[in-house]
Amino acid sequence: MPLKQDHHIRPFYIDPRTFHILVEAFSPTSSWALDFISTVAEPVSRLTHIHEYAITKYSLYAAVSNGLSLADILGCLRLFSKEPDLPEGMVDFITLHTESFGRVKLVLKKNRFFLESKDPNVLDTLLRDPVIYGARIHPDALLTRSAADTLSEYSEGEVEPGLPQPPPADRGFFVYEAPKASNHPGVLALADHEHDDVESTDDPYLHSFEIDKGQVENVKLRCSELSYPILEEYDFNAENGPDMPILDIDLKATTKLRPYQETGLSKMFSNGRSRSGIIVLPCGAGKTLVGVTAACTIKRSCLVLCTSSVSVEQWAKEFRHWSTVRDEQIAKFTSSYKEQFSTPTGILVSTYTMIAFSGKRAYDAAKIMSFIQSHEWGFILLDEVHVVPAEIFRKVLTIVPAHTKLGLTATLVREDNKIENLNYLIGPKLYEANWMDLESNGFIARVQCAEVWCKMTTAFYREYLNAKSRTRQLLYCVHPYKIQMCQYLIRYHESRGDKTIIFSDSIFALKHYANCLNRPFICGSTSPAERMRILQQFQYDSTVNTIFLSKVGDTSINIPEASCLIQISSQYGSRRQEAQRLGRILRAKASNQRFNAFFYTLVTQDTEEMYYARKRQQFLMDQGYQFKIITRIDGLDTMEGFPYQRLESQLDLLETVLAAAGTDTDDDMVPEDYLALGQEDELTAGGGGGGSGETEAVFWRRSANLSSLSGADKMAYIEYRT
Repeated sequence: MPLKQDHHIRPFYIDPRTFHILVEAFSPTSSWALDFISTVAEPVSRLTHIHEYAITKYSLYAAVSNGLSLADILGCLRLFSKEPDLPEGMVDFITLHTESFGRVKLVLKKNRFFLESKDPNVLDTLLRDPVIYGARIHPDALLTRSAADTLSEYSEGEVEPGLPQPPPADRGFFVYEAPKASNHPGVLALADHEHDDVESTDDPYLHSFEIDKGQVENVKLRCSELSYPILEEYDFNAENGPDMPILDIDLKATTKLRPYQETGLSKMFSNGRSRSGIIVLPCGAGKTLVGVTAACTIKRSCLVLCTSSVSVEQWAKEFRHWSTVRDEQIAKFTSSYKEQFSTPTGILVSTYTMIAFSGKRAYDAAKIMSFIQSHEWGFILLDEVHVVPAEIFRKVLTIVPAHTKLGLTATLVREDNKIENLNYLIGPKLYEANWMDLESNGFIARVQCAEVWCKMTTAFYREYLNAKSRTRQLLYCVHPYKIQMCQYLIRYHESRGDKTIIFSDSIFALKHYANCLNRPFICGSTSPAERMRILQQFQYDSTVNTIFLSKVGDTSINIPEASCLIQISSQYGSRRQEAQRLGRILRAKASNQRFNAFFYTLVTQDTEEMYYARKRQQFLMDQGYQFKIITRIDGLDTMEGFPYQRLESQLDLLETVLAAAGTDTDDDMVPEDYLALGQEDELTAGGGGGGSGETEAVFWRRSANLSSLSGADKMAYIEYRT
């Protein structure tokens, strides 16, 4: 490979086939190079000495939205590259995707959506696409006679069935009777006067047409496929009139942002405008404060969407803690709370499930949903945004009209490969922090990750080899040696004064471990009041140092006191779940020890659990974490108080596990939690990667009374005058 003479101070190697860039993190110029490359490329892996980034069209869109020009991008790539010139085709790729971004904007005005552009040729090109043409709302009152005649002459069969037939390219589109009209018919030129179709603007060269609210997602996807990705910006400093009153809210004087939080917000706000996009920060790094600060900056009505009712309580609490919001300005909309802020503008915190629910609602819930759909929101904040690509959740983006959308997550990864959909559903990734940098600077805990191998007894392994998929999973989750290892680690860390969380996806395993080791547990059937009681005891009671959690605790549960996590059962090969669970112990700790947090995964030897464990760890390894393998622990065999020391008790346990294999289900959650945590959008046995693919039944049990049989739940009693 031909290299520059001073290549030793230039940190970039560029792959000519994939445009991936390898960065030498030990180079003397690496700090400047990493700051640049993190703006224009997606991180693939960031190990100790070598980082890998990929230049994609979406990363280039984010770079342009942050103010970088084509010349800036190419100039810096040539500056830091070890090679004399950039690979063939790379310049063309970057040029194509930087020049087209920002030429089309999606604008919300009075709850109506418009596509705007300064270049009428761009809108003319878009209108020739049958998908965009079919989504356009035609203002019949503004059509001239010639345009109406053209409509009657459309030929059949030129586009897909069911779509409106666009006119031939040489016949033109709709012609509007507007002063200073564009030479390209079909596009309304906004002039100096107020027009009935759109609002006036100071730019006489801005062109626009309205699209159907229900077709916004399809239009955004189609524009992205046509290499005209839509830019969503909001001039929140402009006068918006009585329809968008200012929200009287600000950060408290004692609130201080960390440097990486300020960097992420600076990518979102520039030139007095807010742009829609995604900010990725590790769990425990302060994503909530970033969201609160964004809401305080825009100062318009804000809708916050979370994954569970526990998250709703925490977001409402954090808004009161960090900002000057008053009680009458903030409301909650969950199955337990049907509130609405009493001021003209305010903050509403709800769950994805409550907004996306398409069935018949109770009277009070339907009333609030009507308000949400009719209200023009300045800002929508999407917590755990990686759940949005799921079919049931993405509907919230079309139900709720909003000027700006901000997605927050720690794990921008999904096993169903739908994570890229967020680029057109929400916007480009604006900022992603480096986990290892935050750890070295003390902003998150220093974690020791370990994979602990547990051997299986002969009787259990014989049954494992002959069992079906569901039974095998329960056998490698619940067997004597894994229970013994879990008991040993609990005793060890409780003696150190650590607060320990044990995670299990299997509900049978969760309850059996908790009852066997005499510790409290939380699962989907646990009531919200009981959940809060157990969590508060865990945080503030020195006698409760260990709790068991099912996957309802994977996301959005804030337990800063926890410093040790033990995983005994998991969702197959889900990388997202592994990282989210690690995040429960990532809150910064005061200890100055080399490692002040511990993450253990108990894996049964010679089973399929070992394969899943490798797959699950890949995301964390790409962030720079190292996993140690523990094959044996001294003193484990002589540990006192182990309930399955005798062979008879082990055989009794085996019979119990085999009997429970046909009745155990991981779906022991209330409907809200099940939908919120089904983030992979795959309800199959192999959903995490590599399973048998057998579809499992989805159901839940709930307590009810006799009136439930007649459908009297959640009914509103109303009397009418006869």
